[in-house]
Amino acid sequence: MGRIGNIKDRKAKQDSKRAKIYTKLARLITVAAREGGTDPEYNASLKSAIDKAKAGNMPNDNIDRAIKKAAGDAGGDQYEKINYEGYGPNGVAVIVEALTDNRNRTAGEVRHAFDKNGGNLGTTGCVSFLFDRKGQIIIEKNEEIDEETLMMTVLEAGAEDFLVEDEAYEIITLPEDFPTVKDSLLEEGYQFIEADVVYIPQTEAVLEGEDIKKMEKMIDMLEDNDDVQAVHHNWKEA
Repeated sequence: MGRIGNIKDRKAKQDSKRAKIYTKLARLITVAAREGGTDPEYNASLKSAIDKAKAGNMPNDNIDRAIKKAAGDAGGDQYEKINYEGYGPNGVAVIVEALTDNRNRTAGEVRHAFDKNGGNLGTTGCVSFLFDRKGQIIIEKNEEIDEETLMMTVLEAGAEDFLVEDEAYEIITLPEDFPTVKDSLLEEGYQFIEADVVYIPQTEAVLEGEDIKKMEKMIDMLEDNDDVQAVHHNWKEA
């Protein structure tokens, strides 16, 4: 089925957790606006956060409130970005990206999710070497998209790779080229299922039986945590 898996399952999962996703996106926008100013034209991090929110169908009112919160809350909670690395069931490599105002609280909750599901939290760098940091854009296949035109558009914009999966197109970029490629696609009217800078595994691990249930539960527990922005792993999902 390919690395990006079943598109319907991917979209259904996004829909089921939409309220939680909006909360995380709002925090990301507020922090970006507080750190670099409230004008996305002069704040690349804020523009990226807003684009991510729009790709997730976050209402404009929610986006505006998150920006205004930063403008009127200069002395509010201070957040920091931190990555946690560890192992899931049967040694699956896991990276957790968090945005937290309390490092001790978040570390404890992340460790609990690992411990409860047959994994263990490791030290910084213990699994990150198994991943490549890349821009990733996923576009669902449909009859209106001409594959060759799409491929030429992304390659001319600076994409590193163009992959054709069963149900979608996967576009890979260097992190620094991601905004340019994404903007080129938006200008041409393409819509994304996902678009972000992510950790892509160099190799994939296969799980069986109870380990699959444990891994699914671990991911759910981590993604349900308001401090967790993203969970990356090298498990080859069915």
